[in-house]
Amino acid sequence: MDETTISQDAAPTGLGDATDNMFSQAMNGDYAAVIDYSTVHLAPAVISATIGLAVIFMGYLVAKYASRIISGPICRKIDETLGRFIGKMTFYVIVVGVTVAVLSKLGAPLGGLAAVLAAAGFAVGLAFQGTLSNFAAGVLMMVFRPFKVGDVINAGGVTGKVNEIDLFTTTLDTPDNRRIIVPNSSISGGTIENISFHPHRRVEVLVGVDYSADLDETRAALESAVGKFDMIIVKGDGRGSAVVLANLGDSSVDWKVRVWVASENYWSVMENLTAEVKRQLDSASISIPFPQLDVHISREGESELAARPRTRPARRDGYETPLSRAS
Repeated sequence: MDETTISQDAAPTGLGDATDNMFSQAMNGDYAAVIDYSTVHLAPAVISATIGLAVIFMGYLVAKYASRIISGPICRKIDETLGRFIGKMTFYVIVVGVTVAVLSKLGAPLGGLAAVLAAAGFAVGLAFQGTLSNFAAGVLMMVFRPFKVGDVINAGGVTGKVNEIDLFTTTLDTPDNRRIIVPNSSISGGTIENISFHPHRRVEVLVGVDYSADLDETRAALESAVGKFDMIIVKGDGRGSAVVLANLGDSSVDWKVRVWVASENYWSVMENLTAEVKRQLDSASISIPFPQLDVHISREGESELAARPRTRPARRDGYETPLSRAS
């Protein structure tokens, strides 16, 4: 049995083996064997690789469909943030699983590939420490969920409405309609204020009145201002409204006017309550003082200064100044 027969009978285990055998035969100058070998073994290997690529593409389409099917109900019934996260994880798991299965079927050396990927992952991890930190922070936020899509938060030095929570960044829309993308590590590493978490918020207006104003009259005026908002004030334990004598300041008697309202009404009530407090105090002729500074100038010793001669030294060039001549 000659070399050509042996080469044709030895079936390769994959496309890589077929290519290696053809290369060795070509180096020996046996081009006829190369043609025969490619006809017998390489063509099926190419067909297998094409089928593998088709399977990977089909797996990609299935992953997109499965991601949409799984994340949809979660977004609608549970939480949009969690639904998007699970959808992306489903997509990546299916794509990676199908790719590994196809490569294994084609006889690819996955053991060596795993070692190469591990070494490359270590090098990439050192180079992208910040990115991995953002990824870890994103996973933690998905697990503990300090806020969700649609909440208004103050985090990472930015105040805005959460538009999307990704694995690496969080997208916020500010009140003046600017979109800001904040790294997850900047958010998880600092204080997170979830402004819209609770359904109720307390509006507090600070006001100072003149010391000459009667306390009872002042309280009555402020309670009258609060009464204008009785229909939208949240009632219940720890809620309602209050007028509190807060402090005796340097130039005013300080009061606090507090009302509990729904969170969505906070800013409108804040503005309207401030205006109503001013109207009620004006109606009761109660003034709101403002800081004043009195400057006292002492004229002691003015006559002594006037008696001194107003002289000026002569110029260095020898000419006299008008004041020096007058003296």
